[in-house]
Amino acid sequence: MIYPHYRSSLLSLCMLLAMGSAHADDAMITWPAGWEVEPLPPLAAVEGQPSIQMRQRAVKNDQNGDPLMVMELTQTRLQPGHEVNVQGVLLEMRKSIQVNFARGGFQSVCTKVHEGTLSTLPSVETTCTITQNGGHVMTQTLVAAANKDTAWALSYAGSADGYVATKDEVQHIRDSLQLVVSQ
Repeated sequence: MIYPHYRSSLLSLCMLLAMGSAHADDAMITWPAGWEVEPLPPLAAVEGQPSIQMRQRAVKNDQNGDPLMVMELTQTRLQPGHEVNVQGVLLEMRKSIQVNFARGGFQSVCTKVHEGTLSTLPSVETTCTITQNGGHVMTQTLVAAANKDTAWALSYAGSADGYVATKDEVQHIRDSLQLVVSQ
């Protein structure tokens, strides 16, 4: 079961990445068969903060219809000249996740932030193991990447078994992302 703490934490992440808005093409995601895609409307701007340009969520369910994995990609245009401290953003994302889970009675331990890739872009990421009463209930990975014009946040979370079962599929989705990258 995927817990609602994941969704509220992701909203916090998105607002951290939102530094500007524009109307550019959306990232392209090729979802494998069996994923239920849920395009999401852009988040409304909070006073002083712009709206998110693109959000998309997909869920992979098991045979009983229970979620194995939830993935969400957010794309935000940056104001000209703004540089994102991607590692700082990811640390704030991780902190938000951990606080939200703690409020719900869960414990979380996250890996050290390390380098990775999101499609072809350099990124930073961390993976958190969420437990309750000593039992592993969920795993969540947070990824952030940016270039001079756009920032991306990818979050995916799954039950302990679901995360392992969908690991290869999730990596394929990450590798096949077509992010709008300006030249």
